[in-house]
Amino acid sequence: MTDESATKKTGVDVDMMVAEVESGARDATGLAGRIIIAIAFIWALFQLYVASDIPFTLTGLTGLNLVFNNQEARQIHLAFALVLSMLAYPLFKSSSRHRVPYYDWVLAALGAASCLYLLWFKDDIAARAGLPTTADLVFSTIGMVSLAIAVYRALGLPLVIVASVFVFYVFFGHLSWMPSAIQWKGASFGKAMWHYWMQTEGVFGVALGVSASMIFLFVLFGSLLERAGAGNYFIKLAFALLGHLRGGPAKAAVVASALSGLYSGSSIANVVTTGTFTIPLMKRTGFKPEKAGAVEVASSTNGQLTPPVMGAAAFLISEFTGVAYPDLIKHAFLPAVISYIALVYIVHLEALKLGLKGLERPTVTGTLARRLSGVLLGFIAMAVLAGAVYYGLGWIKTAFPGMTFWTAAVLFLVAYLILLYTAARHPDLELDDPNAPMDVLPRAGEVAVTGLYFVLPIVILIWCILVERLSPTLSAYWATISMITIVLTQRPLKRMFRNQGDLTQGLREGWSDFFDGMIGGSRNMIGIGVATGAAGVIVGTVSLTGAHQVVGEFVEYLSGGNLMAMLFLVAIMSLVLGMGLPTTANYIVVSSLMAPVIVSVGASTGLIVPLVAVHLFVFYFGILADDTPPVGLAAFAAAAISGGDPIRTGIQGFAYDIRTALLPFLFIFNTELLLIDVTVYKAVFVFIVAVIAMMLFAAATQGYFLARSRWWESIALLLVAFTLFRPGFWLDYVQPPYDDRPGAQVVEIASEMPDNASLRMIVAGPDFDNPDRIVDRHILADLGAPGEGGQRLDAAGLTVRLEDGKAVLDEPFAGTPFFSEFTDTFDFYGDVPVEISTVQVQAERMPKEIFYIPALIVLAFVVLLQRRRQTVPAF
Repeated sequence: MTDESATKKTGVDVDMMVAEVESGARDATGLAGRIIIAIAFIWALFQLYVASDIPFTLTGLTGLNLVFNNQEARQIHLAFALVLSMLAYPLFKSSSRHRVPYYDWVLAALGAASCLYLLWFKDDIAARAGLPTTADLVFSTIGMVSLAIAVYRALGLPLVIVASVFVFYVFFGHLSWMPSAIQWKGASFGKAMWHYWMQTEGVFGVALGVSASMIFLFVLFGSLLERAGAGNYFIKLAFALLGHLRGGPAKAAVVASALSGLYSGSSIANVVTTGTFTIPLMKRTGFKPEKAGAVEVASSTNGQLTPPVMGAAAFLISEFTGVAYPDLIKHAFLPAVISYIALVYIVHLEALKLGLKGLERPTVTGTLARRLSGVLLGFIAMAVLAGAVYYGLGWIKTAFPGMTFWTAAVLFLVAYLILLYTAARHPDLELDDPNAPMDVLPRAGEVAVTGLYFVLPIVILIWCILVERLSPTLSAYWATISMITIVLTQRPLKRMFRNQGDLTQGLREGWSDFFDGMIGGSRNMIGIGVATGAAGVIVGTVSLTGAHQVVGEFVEYLSGGNLMAMLFLVAIMSLVLGMGLPTTANYIVVSSLMAPVIVSVGASTGLIVPLVAVHLFVFYFGILADDTPPVGLAAFAAAAISGGDPIRTGIQGFAYDIRTALLPFLFIFNTELLLIDVTVYKAVFVFIVAVIAMMLFAAATQGYFLARSRWWESIALLLVAFTLFRPGFWLDYVQPPYDDRPGAQVVEIASEMPDNASLRMIVAGPDFDNPDRIVDRHILADLGAPGEGGQRLDAAGLTVRLEDGKAVLDEPFAGTPFFSEFTDTFDFYGDVPVEISTVQVQAERMPKEIFYIPALIVLAFVVLLQRRRQTVPAF
């Protein structure tokens, strides 16, 4: 077999793998194929329709109610997902890939009917809430079975098994042969089916709502962007910028995957999109097949960490934690950037160890000063562009409050035409054959101008979210509309600017790209749609049975109440579940069960962990499962391209991703990494220190810094990295962080606290489950504006009474900040009162950054020793 035929065969194998995982392995022909395409296209149109103002406009014009509320949109959304999963994914391995058997049509009809039944009889169902009829039970049962079959087709057996275990617990958790520790009162068939299917506590809950309102639009946006040619553009731009460096193709793979992560929510799709080009070039420059594949796997899995999309789970995290989406992007930004910078450095270390060189870049003319001025001009241009986006459009909003939308639309069109005209003066980029010799890299400037207009929809997306503060749904809608405009017009306009004539041909090509992008977005959503439905079964079981308390108590027992041990157990649970579950479903399962427990255990040990940090912790380890042997699908995809061993590729990829596994543990204990409660200057300082620390950690784990490291040098680098990340760890041993004051002084202390201060307290009282046992919890109360202490505490949700020298707490009202935590923890009706036992005031102590000094001295010592053994330049 020739190299060319082997490459083609590998490409076919990889495409089939991606199709089976992402969009359906069936490529039906004839009428069945046209029906599948039509349903996918209509689904995408429906999602754009419900996200727009069109329903309200049509309702006003026609007098008919053409608006779908959130619950109705979820029902139709799942109906589309069930139908397409039955038609696009074969039921058995032996099933035809080119035709749709009759039983798949039947299953598709039943799945759609079970969802649309809720829509058609919505008024009757609302009138008999909680009292299901026989028809309700029949259609609920059909729906649950249809969902299980759809999940099996699209995602495999693991998620079906996990969801089935939870359903089994609902029906049989009350039986005597169940362990007493996990028994519950049980539920009738009618109650369970109503909970799962007929209301918004189960399948049609928050997860499916996020899928229907936000995730679909972001996936559609990414599909259109990819179809327009942005993926190819980002790859070529990354190579033009970085290909001349040591290990240049590998560094370009990292950057290209990071750029793809802006709009792609799939690590496997990232591997195939960039890997088919980058992996062969990495091999040609000296990387072994397994290492070339591992670099691509590590880059692509980290693509799901990159805001704003973050593998579609970002919207779920925002919904579950109550953190505004723009704030979530801020929290997730720094760890993602640090992780990618460290991966580029790991690639650089591998290149140093192998003695690799970069690809030849074009001859650069001019003096050194002229070249440096060109680089400086590029940075200034980027800064001006960023400032124009943020401040310029913000000024338009202020200057023309009634014209903001139309002014922004006109500016977008003007910028688009200018950039497209500039691009039309250069040949279109074609993705080169990676097996063909690449003698000279393309010029970065020449590559950049060919696709700068692809950045405009991303600018619109970020501007809508961060500047206009629109909802994620509306932001994605306008970004998608702008992307549709580009897809439909770029080809005919380029023909016009180039005087090539035949605009009709350009219009046909643009329509074809638009049609394929819409269908691709819908097919990519099939798995996410049914996965969020199945995750709703798990969340519904938790809300019906309180299973999270049982699982939490079990994990807490295994960890002995030690937060670090619990975090390790949760990380392992996420990795194990992630081997069989998609990232989104894995995140929902583990966060539903374990997030409250981690927060509770942290509070009992004195560490107040922000809920968003816990959810990001779970999310990170769910992503790492994509390259964890023996099931990591991203590693199998990369190995299919590189020709390497998939298990060894996965192991090497996970070794590269150890830095990513470290980050969640760090930001649990040091929330400054999530930019929580930091100023702009502090954020810049944290970023610089964290990057240095992560690079040192990478050097330690790779066994190479300036030269090959001795074992004790690696340990020293790890110690320095840890100190840079958590200097407060050492300071806590030298000086306690808080001064403990008696709880009776809480009102007085609250009066003296500054504006918007947070007051840290220890609350003690009888255990809700065992009133004879006294438990305590650390809490943090936000005091708000200055005022009398009792009033500030009351506004924070704490009603305090001073009795017999104690600060006694009344049971908080429903809806107040501490209601759920306190009522689940303390018995407010026993003989022993619940009280604030201690108030912890921030102690006056030396700055924690003082410990950077000994760390840097140790680093200087290691550098001095390794410089003597250094044989190649560090850069």
